[in-house]
Amino acid sequence: MPRTVWSGAISFGLVTVPIHVVSAREDHSVRFHQVHLEDMSRVRVRKVCEIEDREVPNAEIGKGYQLTKDRIIPVLDEELREMPLPTAKAIEIEAFVPLESIDPIQIGDGYYLQPDGQVAAKPYTLLRKALERSSRVAIAKYAWSGRERLGLLRVRDNVIVLHAMHWADEIRDPAELKPDDVKLTRNELAEAEHLIDRLTRDDLEGEEFTDRYTQAVEALIEAKREHREPPTVEEPKAPGKVVDLMAALQESVAKAKASRGEDATVHEMPKQKAAAKKTAKRASAKKTAAKKTTATQKTAAKKTAKKTSAPKKRSA
Repeated sequence: MPRTVWSGAISFGLVTVPIHVVSAREDHSVRFHQVHLEDMSRVRVRKVCEIEDREVPNAEIGKGYQLTKDRIIPVLDEELREMPLPTAKAIEIEAFVPLESIDPIQIGDGYYLQPDGQVAAKPYTLLRKALERSSRVAIAKYAWSGRERLGLLRVRDNVIVLHAMHWADEIRDPAELKPDDVKLTRNELAEAEHLIDRLTRDDLEGEEFTDRYTQAVEALIEAKREHREPPTVEEPKAPGKVVDLMAALQESVAKAKASRGEDATVHEMPKQKAAAKKTAKRASAKKTAAKKTTATQKTAAKKTAKKTSAPKKRSA
């Protein structure tokens, strides 16, 4: 059972739901210690007081705000906890919105909210079912670790989840990163859409969605523990500069097909320039034929006019 990160309540109008907050994620990364390579002894970070030049235990360490170069104002954890904020003790729901209206870049780490005892079961279930029936998510404010935060409440497998959110003014404007406008052909767009179709799937289950880096690190450690050579892998190819975008797209589609056991034959799409030349030739041929037809008609008309206008010979 994961440890409780925070205890408080969800404030839903006049309804209060006592809850415990636990992390919804696990970190499976391989951890390393810093060591002195000559003798493999641990290298530790020590907290030393600059004035007394001695190591200071955690019990003597607190928070301080540097007002000027020579003055620091101490701020106690108790003072932060007792600030007159409604969000200091509760997760205050402010609004309900469609999930689609939230930019994913604002959404951060997730936490499971566990009802605190049987007394919280009914209001907890009420909020959960109301969220499900409304097809909306709740936007809330809460205060953790010395600051007020924005959060998103949603339902996952009959449990309410709190996602930390970034405030809107914390998101940088990406406008300056936008590349200059470029022209894309219809064929390039069609092939890109074809590649998306080939890579579309219903879930993220499968070997390709596993942490291969952690597996490789674990294999390396196991090999070194057993005093044998670590497993070797092929050197990954460095991404090259794309010269022919269309060829790169077609090759990508072929690889996607091959990975699914489909026919990976690349069928070249007609080039627009060649098609344009053919169209121009056809148009030119039509114009030439039309000119010839017009000229023939004019010649025939002239001959007819001459015959009609020729004087009749008088009989003797």
